[in-house]
Amino acid sequence: MGIEALTKEAPLGWPTPKPVHMSSRIRLARDLHNKPFPNWLKPSEKKDVLSICKNALSGIRALKQALFIEVPALEEQERQFLVERHLISRELAESKSGSAVMITPDQTCSIMINEEDHLRLQVLSGEMNFKALWEKIDALDTQIEEKLDIAFSSRLGYLTACPTNVGTGMRASAMLHLPGLVMSSQVDKVVRAVNQLGIAVRGMYGEGSEAVGSIFQISNQQTLGASEAEILKRLTSVLDSIIEQELNARTKLIETHSPRLFDKIGRAYGTLRNGHMVSSSEALNLLSLIRLAIDLGMLPQSYWTLVDRISIELQPAHLQYASNPQISVNERDIIRALRLREAFKTLPELDFDFPLKKV
Repeated sequence: MGIEALTKEAPLGWPTPKPVHMSSRIRLARDLHNKPFPNWLKPSEKKDVLSICKNALSGIRALKQALFIEVPALEEQERQFLVERHLISRELAESKSGSAVMITPDQTCSIMINEEDHLRLQVLSGEMNFKALWEKIDALDTQIEEKLDIAFSSRLGYLTACPTNVGTGMRASAMLHLPGLVMSSQVDKVVRAVNQLGIAVRGMYGEGSEAVGSIFQISNQQTLGASEAEILKRLTSVLDSIIEQELNARTKLIETHSPRLFDKIGRAYGTLRNGHMVSSSEALNLLSLIRLAIDLGMLPQSYWTLVDRISIELQPAHLQYASNPQISVNERDIIRALRLREAFKTLPELDFDFPLKKV
């Protein structure tokens, strides 16, 4: 089965976004007992593991309506589509055989099979409520462990392909929008500080990706020697601190560099409404400034949802899937600009006085 059921529209079942915080995720790495890790499996063995996992997952109530997709059967563009929606990793997208993903209809839960580990469970939310996310994924994990013999050590915890995941096997993360820290050149300082606390800062697609549109993924690095509750408490504390620093950076920019800030926002506003060729990275950077304008009260908060939706829909694979798989990069940039003009043609005028009134 392909990805047609996922392409009708971007998932928007989350609460109204908040300034800075965009989304949260918890991922668990799990491996079968007495089975080599995926990278050590022969193609035929990977297919056996896939069959075992599929049969077990299909019997779980929460996954009854989930879409099962064998990744090697997908076109390259379809794989990239799933990466852009954060439903699979770039590593799984590059797999050649014996890999798959199960995705719930609301697209808030996906389970990758035969990525780096036999199973990678993940749940997503628009809220920074890690307690609720943990309860959801823990319940799913419990049901899976009732059906599969998972590799576990009483001394070390869960055994995983990468030593950095041994222990809880958990990676929790939040996507933060940090234009204030980027424009004030404070991001590198923040990254160094949180790295010393065992927290990683990466681009929006995780390890090795760039932070386009001032969007950063903040996650725990430690999985061994601490409980899930302790890890989530530490991560939440760091996220709260980063959010406070971002809000302070925005206030300082308004107080000391408002002409430069407003000029950037005004130029983004003009390009989105009048541009005729816009690349993917440029679009994300422009939309980042519009999201900041909404956060600052320069535009109504009702436009938050539009910005978040179009940020997803105008990514390369999404555009090609909706238009024509054979379009060139230039044609894609032209179509993207057209979609942006159409989406923002009714955008009200920017209120440049509002941020100054708040300060």
